[in-house]
Amino acid sequence: MATEAQALQLVAKLENELIRRRGDIDRHNNYYRGEQRLKFASAEFAKFHGHRYKDFSDNWTQVVADSPVERLTVTGFQADGELSADRGLWRVWQVNGLDADSQLGFLGAVTGARSFVLVWGSPDDEDTPVVTFEDASQSIVAYEPGSRRLRRAALKRWQDGNQDYATLYLKTEVWKFCRPLAQQDKSPQMADVDEEMDSWTPRDMGDEPNPQPNPMGVVPMVELPNKPMLVDEPISDVAGVTSMQDAINLLWAQLFTASDYASFPQRVVLGAERPMIPKFNSEGVVVGQIPMDLDKFQVDRTAWITGKDAKIAEWQAANLAAYTEIIEVAVGHLAAQTRTPQHYLIGKMANLSADALLAAETGLVQRVDEKKLWFGQGLREVARLILLAQGKDDEADAMRSGRVLWADSESRSHAQMADALLKLKQLGFPFEWLALRYGLTPTEVGDVLKQREREIEMDPVSEITRQLTAGAAPLPQPGAEVEPEPEAEAVP
Repeated sequence: MATEAQALQLVAKLENELIRRRGDIDRHNNYYRGEQRLKFASAEFAKFHGHRYKDFSDNWTQVVADSPVERLTVTGFQADGELSADRGLWRVWQVNGLDADSQLGFLGAVTGARSFVLVWGSPDDEDTPVVTFEDASQSIVAYEPGSRRLRRAALKRWQDGNQDYATLYLKTEVWKFCRPLAQQDKSPQMADVDEEMDSWTPRDMGDEPNPQPNPMGVVPMVELPNKPMLVDEPISDVAGVTSMQDAINLLWAQLFTASDYASFPQRVVLGAERPMIPKFNSEGVVVGQIPMDLDKFQVDRTAWITGKDAKIAEWQAANLAAYTEIIEVAVGHLAAQTRTPQHYLIGKMANLSADALLAAETGLVQRVDEKKLWFGQGLREVARLILLAQGKDDEADAMRSGRVLWADSESRSHAQMADALLKLKQLGFPFEWLALRYGLTPTEVGDVLKQREREIEMDPVSEITRQLTAGAAPLPQPGAEVEPEPEAEAVP
């Protein structure tokens, strides 16, 4: 068991790393929300026009992040050696509302490069552990040296009211700390570590011990990395979009500015005096002249200009179509770089066949499958933690080599899906496997199997076939004569 000083030192170390990550996470979340400051503009443009577009963004970042998440749907868990999905695990998944919260977790991983899942036993229901998805700005996992999977510790830090709270999860115990609310998250220098350690104090847990034992024997928090690297940190899908997003926003700002001036073409009058308006006194006598407001000439259709040598010239308006063409090219580059189908971004579809649409989404499907691979490893460990929290050690060990069931990554019509499943059925695939392939959850598959059995029992022909197969005499049909059974001979 770790001492309080050791626990505080580990909290300070993990908090330092958590604060270091916070900047990129907040930046990418802001881009996802469309909170994007105008960049790449010249000093002159920013001075005169930057304030006009401070709240504008042509937000493609959200589309890029949402496109894979909308195809990441967990449908169940299956342990090694089992023929069917685990209905108990699926019940825990649904009771915790993870059908919806998993989408939040996947989106957090796509935008923030990682998200986390915490599993802990429920004091009210031993059979239903509490499972929550955690944001990368509040949670962090530390691994054993040289390992990417063996978890050493985990920290969750959050604010509530005027207090900061931190919970440190170790393999054998859980420490809970608190401190007065900090003014601002700033990466502390190593010289400030002692000060940070002194600020955290153990929380008063009442009748509960602090630290309290960890009955699972493993760190109960799992990381879901997005685009992990061998020698570096995971990569956010938003990270590669921000620069092109900034360029698109600037092009729109310049287009709006050019269109504003095109609405009122700039003209110049040559060889004429500036128009003047006579100034009269109370008696109607001209006492002077007042220059005419030139803003009036910007909107008036007719103006009288005197002078035999007077001429009017006009500056040609900018070609606005050039901006839209460049923006379309920029969005096309963004689609290619992120493997997002162009019809998700451009919005132009003209007589595209189903095969053409399927081919256009190949890159996105591969991108989704990659995320299923990495997220699936973490979710498989989450299923194992659920079983450990329930005290089912043998089933938890079998889940280590189990798998996560997902809905199909490809977007197909019902006719295409039915045709594909029918061909697989003809090849010999069982009905239950086909139902899972169709996208039904384990609970729905179980219900469908029961309904199918009930329909078979209600069908007389199927019932006769079933009895003949089992070797029993078939039931008599309605209206048929029933031969009396022979009387049994008496036994002397």
